[in-house]
Amino acid sequence: MPALLPPTDTSRADHHKVVIVGAGAAGIATASSLIARDPSLDIALIDPAEVHYYQPGWTMVGAGVFKAPSTAHTMAATLPRGVRWIKARVEGFDPQGQLVILDDGRAVSYEQLVVCPGLKLDWQAIEGLGETLGRNGVTSNYRYDLAPYTWQLVQNLKQGRALFTQPPMPIKCAGAPQKALYLSCDHWLRHGHLGNVRASFFNAGAVLFGVPDYVPALMSYIDKYGVDLNYQHRLTAVDGPNKRATFTRTLPDGSSETRVETFDMLHVVPPQVAPDFIRHSPLADAAGWVDVDPHTLRHRQFGNVHALGDVANTSNAKTAAAARKQAPVVANNVLVALGRLSTLAQYDGYGSCPLTVERGKIVLAEFTYGGKVAPSFPRWLLDGRKPTRLAWLLKAQILPPLYWQAMLKGREWLAKPQPLLVEASQ
Repeated sequence: MPALLPPTDTSRADHHKVVIVGAGAAGIATASSLIARDPSLDIALIDPAEVHYYQPGWTMVGAGVFKAPSTAHTMAATLPRGVRWIKARVEGFDPQGQLVILDDGRAVSYEQLVVCPGLKLDWQAIEGLGETLGRNGVTSNYRYDLAPYTWQLVQNLKQGRALFTQPPMPIKCAGAPQKALYLSCDHWLRHGHLGNVRASFFNAGAVLFGVPDYVPALMSYIDKYGVDLNYQHRLTAVDGPNKRATFTRTLPDGSSETRVETFDMLHVVPPQVAPDFIRHSPLADAAGWVDVDPHTLRHRQFGNVHALGDVANTSNAKTAAAARKQAPVVANNVLVALGRLSTLAQYDGYGSCPLTVERGKIVLAEFTYGGKVAPSFPRWLLDGRKPTRLAWLLKAQILPPLYWQAMLKGREWLAKPQPLLVEASQ
């Protein structure tokens, strides 16, 4: 049941034509795409953060390719001009009254609401993890402050056991747990340490990657690096001082058993859930994610609410590339709802995961709903099913400026929204 909100003085509600909750990649891109279509639009963006991060760069920080500060810009400098920034936390929603309730009791009213606060990294779901993160060889590229520690550990490890984990889906950037594994192993191989460093990958799922076309290339690197590959193993506890990790393994009959492994380095990817204020709101589905139509990204119950990015319950990969394609669709459809455009746009489920299999080469996975391969480039130029240097150059040199100067500025390169097809809306 949705949580009951404290009484709110709606007479003091701050009103805006469009209210966007969340100033991550999805929120800022949507605001910029709206302004690009209608510069006169009254938009407010709610987010308490002082800093905006380019999170796809953290894998590269953990491999010594990028420096952490290059992935961080101030929020004030990143927000588009003409958008009002409400620097506050959201407590809940009243979709019947068209209100967003802030944690200080204030209300913000809207005609159209866009919900994209990202997801919650549930570090506390793993016993003992919170107390040892950033110490005792325990790290994660999923945090800005820990990615440099990953690189420090990789450089210093000359022998011993390195464990890499992946939690149950859904998670943001499902390839990121593997990226940390491959780039670390590549470093140890290049420096002659891989024989003495034994790498293991513990995946809570049953497959290496959800789109089969890319698995052969990835398996070739698992073999190249001699990785001990374990499926259906979920990290449940960490004893940092004694360097012991406990995994729960799902058995074929549905029962489970625990397994304890020692480590010298442990790269953890935590379980991930929708933010509390989303999970306990009228906007959520039974699993806690915002319940939207997968093509229009409009809420199934409230017609003036849209959602995109990691918080939506769509089946696409939760990546910045997905948000890049979703933002113009939501911008278009919000303007249709306001009567300023006439044709709905559709999102096809596009997601992309540049799998950094070694320093200088990437398997560029691109796919839409249902795991259908959807390359952006002709295969003679870039075959994403194979590791290529061109894909590495795309990831290392082209995508960061594309993110900051195109996606977040409303320049929709390779992201123009397509009209909604009749069959897609049914």
